[in-house]
Amino acid sequence: MPQLDKLRLGVNIDHVATVRNARGGGYPDPLRAAKLAEDAGADGITAHLREDRRHISDADIDGLMDVLTVPLNFEMAATDEMQRIALRHRPHAVCIVPEKREEKTTEGGLEVAREENRLAHFIAPLREAGCRVSIFIAADQRQIEAAHRIGAQVIELHTGAYCDAHAEGRMDDCTTELERMREMSTLAHSLGLEVHAGHGLTYDTVKPVAAFPEVMELNIGHFLIGEAIFRGLTPAIAEMRRLMDEARA
Repeated sequence: MPQLDKLRLGVNIDHVATVRNARGGGYPDPLRAAKLAEDAGADGITAHLREDRRHISDADIDGLMDVLTVPLNFEMAATDEMQRIALRHRPHAVCIVPEKREEKTTEGGLEVAREENRLAHFIAPLREAGCRVSIFIAADQRQIEAAHRIGAQVIELHTGAYCDAHAEGRMDDCTTELERMREMSTLAHSLGLEVHAGHGLTYDTVKPVAAFPEVMELNIGHFLIGEAIFRGLTPAIAEMRRLMDEARA
């Protein structure tokens, strides 16, 4: 079993940009949120530059690369345009995610097993440029093994099914999803992949996932930005950090 290292927290700032874009202009500023998150103890910042630019913009990515002192995790679809942008900026990490124009948020994990050859060629230049390549996938053995074969260094397990089951009171399904994630975390670690997790995590759902010894990083955004409305971004992040550390201990 891996040593219980400190669990890293990546804060996703996409939905600060969502609020800004609802009215136009420059407020609230995602860069300011990123710096506040950094000061509050975030170990990294995540931003998803979607093809339709519905929240984070190209200018936001430019600014984040200039101002951050913690790593940027650049979420992106596996398209030629996004590859060019990532190669121009060379962020610390790129996370390849599925993307559909009609979805409200990322639905499910990336289908790696059916697109192994294409994705292997897609991520090779990113690795050569020094970016750590992460693949956002479901807790599924086929997808994990395929991610390993194509040369990804990291997988991020999609926690949405677990969080949805918890929110809807389907506790048997919640237990099943947690057990699946636990098993797949162990498998991924045995293959030499670094394991991250995220999507839909809240104060009520974070601790069981944070307790998985193989998980090295959680990426959390929408809930923290929403909670910041009521308690402020710094206290919201501090409480998540406390719960993560408590689970890890």
